[in-house]
Amino acid sequence: MSLLTRTLEDTLASLSGGYIEPVTRIGVTGLSRAGKTVFITSLVANLLQRGRMPQLSAHAHNRIEAVYLQPQPDDTLPRFAYEDHLAALTGDDPRWPQSTRAVSELRLSFRTRPTGLLSALTGPRTLHVDIVDYPGEWLLDLALLDKSYADWSEATLDRLAKRQEAADFMATARAEDGALPLAEPRAQALAASFTAYLHAARAAGWSDCTPGRFLLPGDLAGSPVLTFAPLPKPASTPRNCLWREMQRRFDAYKSRVIQPFFRDHFARIDRQIVLVDVLGAIHQGPRAVEDLRRTMAEVLAAFRPGRNGWLSGILGGKRVEKILFAATKADHLHHTQHPALTAIMQAMLHDAQSRADFAGAETLALSLAALRCTVEETISRDGHSLDAVRGRLLATGKQAAMYAGELPTDPARLLSPAREGADRWLDAEFGVMGFAPARLNLRAGDGPPHIRLDRAAEFLIGDRL
Repeated sequence: MSLLTRTLEDTLASLSGGYIEPVTRIGVTGLSRAGKTVFITSLVANLLQRGRMPQLSAHAHNRIEAVYLQPQPDDTLPRFAYEDHLAALTGDDPRWPQSTRAVSELRLSFRTRPTGLLSALTGPRTLHVDIVDYPGEWLLDLALLDKSYADWSEATLDRLAKRQEAADFMATARAEDGALPLAEPRAQALAASFTAYLHAARAAGWSDCTPGRFLLPGDLAGSPVLTFAPLPKPASTPRNCLWREMQRRFDAYKSRVIQPFFRDHFARIDRQIVLVDVLGAIHQGPRAVEDLRRTMAEVLAAFRPGRNGWLSGILGGKRVEKILFAATKADHLHHTQHPALTAIMQAMLHDAQSRADFAGAETLALSLAALRCTVEETISRDGHSLDAVRGRLLATGKQAAMYAGELPTDPARLLSPAREGADRWLDAEFGVMGFAPARLNLRAGDGPPHIRLDRAAEFLIGDRL
């Protein structure tokens, strides 16, 4: 949307005395174990209590009069359980909240003072920010729309052949003859084995866990639309054979599951944040980093309406205006390493843009921690001083210091071996500990402690405030 159009909209909203109340819809999703629920909870808490938000310009310039929660506009969607999640994070025994497994929504309303030439003539204006929470696996499903069952099967089987988590499924798939007549028990066994792989892959930190509804089936569990799996294409595919039935169900998944989601939810999003566990991928190794980079390219392709007639028809030419890619868990590193983590995120975004042939939305990459759960300290190891972090271990509850390893200042030192298919890092090892939330003692007016959450908010909604 052009600056002139946005300025005209804001002026009309001011002149109307609040009868026209603009709405900005922010989609929030995360790739494997990126901390989406914690991000939304801390973002809302810090927008309601803005003492830790100095880089949100509307707050810094005293343009925000009030922020308050309201009922979300979509009566058919669950409300994001903000209060429950905040209680889990800030209680006497703080714990990470349960992940959300379906679409949910929350409305946050801002009353702001107008600025510019009309500021003396108009009263406060209201901006509604609707936060839409949805699983990252559902976003990745959009990439399936451009693929045939044969192409998807070939690419998936090639990728899975290199993963230990897929060994059982690959043995089952390779032993199957897709040219034989369909036998429903065989189809169900294949789908169950493939689903077991997807759960194992997500637990291991792989990013490309699609089809997403295999992991979050809801009321579709056991239906034919979730009873397919990738298979090698046989030399012949007679009518009523297993391979053709798998193809039919794959196509039904695209038309009955993916398209309605994007028609009902995705098409209405104005701004988007994608949370990424870059540190987890680096710890897992080069193949996980390459997997993450490829997944980011598929995510960007999802925000490129007009590529095919179906997507263009649903979105009507509408484009998401801004996309933020955020590397989470920055509090697992000393602040001296944050520039390196941000540089890696920026390099991965740049490469993903090139791979996706992407243009249109304004994009930004940064590193953040939605809830800071560590403190920094210097430790001694082998006679050397290391900048480390200390926190409460998730597994034991005991305090421990962690030095994750030295991230390279040149992202190519990680991305090049990842692109070349290396099995491990040659010159470094990177570790990650699981930390629990720290017990908080918040002052009046302060939200939970964070790292660069205010920068994320400024990018997403600063111009609208």
